[in-house]
Amino acid sequence: MSKRQVAMVMDLNKCIGCQTCTVACKTLWTRNEGQKHMLWNTVNTQPGQGTPHNWEKMGGGFRNGEPQPGHRPGVGDFGKAWDFNYKEAFHGGEPGVRLAPLGGEPGQGPNHDEDVGGGTYPDNYFFYLPRLCNHCTHPACLEACPRKAIEKREEDGIVLINEDHCRGFRFCQEACPYKKIYFNEARGISQKCIFCFPRLDQGVANACARQCPGRLRFVGYLDDPDGPIHKLVHKYGVALPLHPEYGTEPNVYYVPPLSPSKHDADGKPTGEMQIPLDYLESLFGKKVHQVLALLIDEREKNRKGEKSELMDILIAREWIKNFGPFDKHPRSIENIKVVVK
Repeated sequence: MSKRQVAMVMDLNKCIGCQTCTVACKTLWTRNEGQKHMLWNTVNTQPGQGTPHNWEKMGGGFRNGEPQPGHRPGVGDFGKAWDFNYKEAFHGGEPGVRLAPLGGEPGQGPNHDEDVGGGTYPDNYFFYLPRLCNHCTHPACLEACPRKAIEKREEDGIVLINEDHCRGFRFCQEACPYKKIYFNEARGISQKCIFCFPRLDQGVANACARQCPGRLRFVGYLDDPDGPIHKLVHKYGVALPLHPEYGTEPNVYYVPPLSPSKHDADGKPTGEMQIPLDYLESLFGKKVHQVLALLIDEREKNRKGEKSELMDILIAREWIKNFGPFDKHPRSIENIKVVVK
């Protein structure tokens, strides 16, 4: 057990799917050999297959405390990157040459179904779901590793892979129900999100959180009563884990999305949300109903000019408060370098 648990909350009502978080993570942590296909942070369109494709059907995790069998995703499942004819299109000088993938049409990339929604017009819908390693309280990957190469930091609960101990057995990939562990085929080891712990150790929030233009990410300790995480998860209870039935007790939480009203045959609003409540329940559990009701009530209070601490937190007018104790500017610390052994 860890002494404390650092966590993240993401307000899905504010995510615009710009992928800035994905790029921030990619350029900082996964630029080396064997990491081309790795996106430790992804932003998927819901409802959709996500990445790895159809990850919700790949098993893993726990049921009634017992480990469940899982599928081991390959590079193709994550969406293998492809190359384009940049040289010919931009520098070749030949008329009529267009940018195109080399070797014909590409296969399915990580976000092949981006912005593809559900429902039927005029009640069609979609929303964005950023995902990263959940740094679970009960990580299935840790229990599955026969090398004890996966450890949970005592000081903050961040789950890390010790690459010196890893031998590439990939049982961790099978066990993780969220399928956020990648395999580096060049080095023969598993790798994943490290929650930017070198930044946190110096008081700077995660790259994905600092770079988010929507101010939708909150970072802090679950036991800090003055921090945004404790208030969103425990005080108001509006931040929910993704697929709590997987039994790993994830420490990445989501404020579920509200949506406009559906329309009747005459085009008049019915009062029923366009995003089906049963679909949101399948993602976040039965508590999603009371959470959405509370969000609507607090939003209405705010519109009337009444005080709402919850809305003030979610609006994030004072953005730096999103990060709890990790409020230092990145320029205030030494450059963080990715070391390849």
